[in-house]
Amino acid sequence: MPTPSPMPAEDAFIFEFEEEFVDDLHCIPMAVRFKLDTCGIKLKLAQWNQFSQEEREQFIFQPCTSEDEIADYREFLKDLIFMYSETEASEIPVAENPPWLDISVIPPALVTKAQDHDIPLSLQQWQNLTPLQRFALIKLSRPSHESKNFLPALQEFELI
Repeated sequence: MPTPSPMPAEDAFIFEFEEEFVDDLHCIPMAVRFKLDTCGIKLKLAQWNQFSQEEREQFIFQPCTSEDEIADYREFLKDLIFMYSETEASEIPVAENPPWLDISVIPPALVTKAQDHDIPLSLQQWQNLTPLQRFALIKLSRPSHESKNFLPALQEFELI
């Protein structure tokens, strides 16, 4: 597996647009999903909901930036998944150059989703976002994703 790309330390919070559905952490917040993509583990919602509240909070706040932190995060997650389900964690490929770290181009699916709402996004706006904000917009702009949080995210990130 390739070495994961490091993440900035600003990844330990919950966005305002997530607050209604992650209030009790019954849904996986973007900050954790960001770390999952970084450490290469697929976490199902049913698995997440087996974790205690304290364990869920730890996954939000545990660093996942350096290679050692990414490895620790991955191992802790794998151990908990096995402890609760007695099955091995599913692995996902880790992108060597994830699109949320590429500030040279706005992903086409995001451009399309914004255009569907008559919202122009500039490269400058894209570059001014944090990697976690870019990650969230990429996830929210996927064709298979429910789009109710797309506009609130754009508002929260001051893009509209």
